Amino acid sequence: MIKAVGLLFFFLSSSVLALDVSLHGVDISLGGFLQGNYTPRIVDGNDFILAEERFQLKLEASYYGVSIFTKTDVFYDAVGNEVGFDIREAYLDYVSKLWDVRVGRQIITWGVGDLIFINDFFPKDFAAFFEGRPLEYLKKGVDAFKFDLYLNIISMEFILIPFFERDTLPTPPRFIIFDPFSQIKDREIEEPKTNLENTQIALRLYRNILGFDASLYIYKGFFLIPAVEPDNLASPTKLILFFPRLAVYGASLQGSVFSGVLSLEGAYYDSLDDRDGDDPAVTNSQTKFLVGFQRELWRDFTAEFQYSGEYMYEYGEYLQTLPPGFPKQDRFRQLMTLRLTQFLRYQTLRLSFFAFFSPSGKDYMLIPEVRYNITDHLWAALGANIFGGKETTFFGQLDQNDNVYIVLRYEF
Repeated sequence: MIKAVGLLFFFLSSSVLALDVSLHGVDISLGGFLQGNYTPRIVDGNDFILAEERFQLKLEASYYGVSIFTKTDVFYDAVGNEVGFDIREAYLDYVSKLWDVRVGRQIITWGVGDLIFINDFFPKDFAAFFEGRPLEYLKKGVDAFKFDLYLNIISMEFILIPFFERDTLPTPPRFIIFDPFSQIKDREIEEPKTNLENTQIALRLYRNILGFDASLYIYKGFFLIPAVEPDNLASPTKLILFFPRLAVYGASLQGSVFSGVLSLEGAYYDSLDDRDGDDPAVTNSQTKFLVGFQRELWRDFTAEFQYSGEYMYEYGEYLQTLPPGFPKQDRFRQLMTLRLTQFLRYQTLRLSFFAFFSPSGKDYMLIPEVRYNITDHLWAALGANIFGGKETTFFGQLDQNDNVYIVLRYEF
């Protein structure tokens, strides 16, 4: 780690500059960053959840409406003792007045929620989020085809994802987490095969209505968090992790109200493999909704509150088929969030606080953070992830992973 930090400051003292040139009509832009990211656990041993140095290089080249963009990371992870290479994004774009096309690995974000994803059907790295990485690493890239059409009446965004990419969840040994099947080591993951039938399809229709940004969403694909099925409920020896089919129909609305921003979002999750609700391994169909409001209360201070809910259908069938000893899910799960942000010293210093709290599950996650822009190219952040609740709840299962994270990044 000491060698890596020394290498970091060597780069800072060197003339590492972004490149922005035009050659024979081709505009070329080159940039990136060098980053150290360290996250010690503050309970149960004070070991490190993350100790990583990362170098990212971004390249963009464009020529008369056609552009190429790549974002590639090289990193050393001291906790896993590995050197890795990650192509975050790599796509080809064509842009015209009425339509755009993007092909390749890309990061896609839909919906209006702040860290609550209702109509965002694209893969996420929750492990990165819980271990104190910068927020951009919560989203994962997908290899996809995206087509945008811009009309006067309505605009459209159409996406095809032929290659399945699942969510990344916190797992041992990096995380200490509740696992009702911890004694079973034989586990098999069955991902959807790559074929035409399993291609994920997503459609967003959107336009401005009376000053509000309105969107409709349709998705057909799979749950990105795996279902778990033991080979034998009475005496299991093997676990099969698979991804049930899913269809989602949703809408969102966002606009200015009472000197702030009001966000409304909802969706119906159609569990195609368990519409009757009698398969305990597969999530039942649900309705999800979100109400959020954000406002600047005084200069450079912003507060945002969100309330969301998930209502499970066929709850009686779910209870009847739930194996003995398994934790019971709530029919109506509630989640509230609060984000407070204060900028100081000409907006070079940011104090922020984000909190998740579930009134139904009685679990929570708290994220205080201080970030300071030391120069135009160098910034540092100090924060914490604090979890609490019963070990069978979403945040409570991470209770032994409270951590403090430090990020130092030089951007060029």
